[in-house]
Amino acid sequence: MNLVEGVLAGERLALARLITQVENGSPEGRDALNRLFSYTGRAHLIGVTGSPGTGKSSLVNQLARAYRHPMDGRQPVKVAVVAIDPSSPFTGGALLGDRVRMRDLAGDPGVFVRSMASRGALGGLSRSTAAVVQVLDAAGFDKIFIETVGAGQSEVDIARLAHTTLVVEAPGLGDDIQAIKAGILEIADILIVNKADRPGVENTERALRSMLELAHPEQMQMGSCGRGGHGNKPRTGTLPALEDQIWIPPVLRTVAMQGSGTQEVLAAIERHAAHLRETGEWQARERERLESDLNNLLQAILVARWREGVSDAELQDIVSRLQDRDLSPYQAAEQLLDLAESPNKV
Repeated sequence: MNLVEGVLAGERLALARLITQVENGSPEGRDALNRLFSYTGRAHLIGVTGSPGTGKSSLVNQLARAYRHPMDGRQPVKVAVVAIDPSSPFTGGALLGDRVRMRDLAGDPGVFVRSMASRGALGGLSRSTAAVVQVLDAAGFDKIFIETVGAGQSEVDIARLAHTTLVVEAPGLGDDIQAIKAGILEIADILIVNKADRPGVENTERALRSMLELAHPEQMQMGSCGRGGHGNKPRTGTLPALEDQIWIPPVLRTVAMQGSGTQEVLAAIERHAAHLRETGEWQARERERLESDLNNLLQAILVARWREGVSDAELQDIVSRLQDRDLSPYQAAEQLLDLAESPNKV
């Protein structure tokens, strides 16, 4: 049985080996992605981002456990976690801090945790994250959590990959509106104030709500706060009419180390997924995600093909002329493109 057949059959060893192939960009990995693509498109992708130290890993750990042991009588679902760790400056590999914090998920056949090195990629994501998520989707995982490095402003990349994005904040980490300054509040579908047992939680929550009111004044006054009613507290009623297509992120408190607030976050995630499907936004986000993946692949393939047509000596000559200010960056790029496309190349 090959790796693709093993993944489709639910074999964890085959899944781990194939993900390694995909991360390394091997021809076998690319062939497997081609064969698995028709089996994808069923998983709910949940991004988890926020500043370092907010407790993202602990929260994901609790959410995964809650999905595996539901309290409302629903059937357990299969959960995968892709935790993007900072790269080691010595080996280039992941530091595996998330694996340590998620040890209590070990042994559950319905949970798969994979740590990946960011390998210097901006945006809080590894360059191969989307491909790894595709493999997990084909393997039949219902919920796939993608936890980012926590690098700051460039983390908006997670919004291009996930259907639902959780932005996690915590009191006592400095400026209460650091999330807004970092530019990640705008990508949040659900805002979470973790470590809510710490002093200053009211100030952090108040700052987040104030920014939401500035962004959505009419909806906040009408009480349509993420289907949440007045004060952004989730309500348990039916979904609003189809014409109410604006989702206002609810602000929820959690204490992940104690499991407090986990059920409220789960309810908000499911409510957001229902909203996306009800309004047609699910299909729109899926299309945007696939287009973004396609653009990234095109860039990588085109750069690789261009590099094959330019020698190291030619490249270094252009760089030297650029350094000497004989060429502008735009002129240098044009000359490098001309070199790669030259019909005199053998």
